[in-house]
Amino acid sequence: MITYTFLQHYWCFIVSLLGALLVFLLFVQGANSCIRSLGWTEEGRRLVINSTGRKWEFTFTTLVTFGGAFFASFPLFYSTSFGGAYWLWMLILFTFVLQAVSYEFQNKLGNFLGPRTFQFFLVLNGLLGPLLLGGAVATFFEGSNFIIEKNNLIDAGAVTPIISRWANASHGLDALLNPWVLVFGLAVMFLARTLGILYVMNNVNDEDIRSRGSVRLVGAAVPFVVLFVAYLIHLLVKDGYAWDPATGAIFMEPYKYLHNFIQMWPLLIIFIIGVALVLYGIGKEIVNSKSSNSKCNGIWPAGIGTVLTVLPLLLCSAWNHTAYYPSTADLQSSLTIANSCSSEFTLRTMFYVSFLVPFVLAYIVYCWRKIDAKKLTKEEIKTDHAY
Repeated sequence: MITYTFLQHYWCFIVSLLGALLVFLLFVQGANSCIRSLGWTEEGRRLVINSTGRKWEFTFTTLVTFGGAFFASFPLFYSTSFGGAYWLWMLILFTFVLQAVSYEFQNKLGNFLGPRTFQFFLVLNGLLGPLLLGGAVATFFEGSNFIIEKNNLIDAGAVTPIISRWANASHGLDALLNPWVLVFGLAVMFLARTLGILYVMNNVNDEDIRSRGSVRLVGAAVPFVVLFVAYLIHLLVKDGYAWDPATGAIFMEPYKYLHNFIQMWPLLIIFIIGVALVLYGIGKEIVNSKSSNSKCNGIWPAGIGTVLTVLPLLLCSAWNHTAYYPSTADLQSSLTIANSCSSEFTLRTMFYVSFLVPFVLAYIVYCWRKIDAKKLTKEEIKTDHAY
């Protein structure tokens, strides 16, 4: 029997899966942040841009779908985070809009700003996009400065019937003052750069870019590993935000996220496999970089590993009676999958609609294979359809 509790956990899984896929697809941003270091010449830079230009719509669509799924399944989170921390989310969306505009207009006739201006915008999106998204995800563990007042909906004396409000005027930017939020954000940024370099080396048939990529890969992978390990240790030893299913009360539990991994051991196994695949994909490319016959396909184990790493990490922030969006201003305002979800009717209806997701994923895989059926070459960027 499909219960309300099952539906809450199911949609938490779906949203987390979309988030994990989004982190993988940030390889577009990661590669764009390396435009000038991978493409030493103007022709080389256009090769990198056209390589990522084939995939940027997938990242943008996944970001929108991720937000839409959160809105439909956990509307109180959507109104609290997107409505309260709007400066943080506006910066994220602004960088992605810059990306879309830059792809389309950098080589258009009448571009008085010049191609290099839009290439700079792509680099800006490549750096800030993953950094800010990583910072937003880190607040699932570190908390945000908001207050929930559900009584405002029924209180006739309330000035405005607003459920949630931010406790200060920064509206989300204060999260970036937390050093651990920055550590996680930087880890995501360097992960995106690592995946971006791996993707371009696989997608572009150019020896100069591949040779440069093997050197840049080390420079991106080492900071990622150091930052990720540092944050993982911090996460496992810190106090976490738990809630009592009987009363709904939020309380601090020592080693909460470590307990989550131990008590939900299948997630721990998936997490370990994911980390191993990411390291294998990176190491394989570094070891094979000196071989001219290398196929440069490290992006696939690293990409799958990224999804398998991020998915259990996100689930550990919400499952096992954990507050997935903690409040640092008022502990009892923290959001859980039980107190922030949609009605049972809504979740149940969406549950049946979600059966269409595999068909959508199959279509994406089909389009991906068609787009990448042939490696990108210098001859292709001379066509009218090149960016």
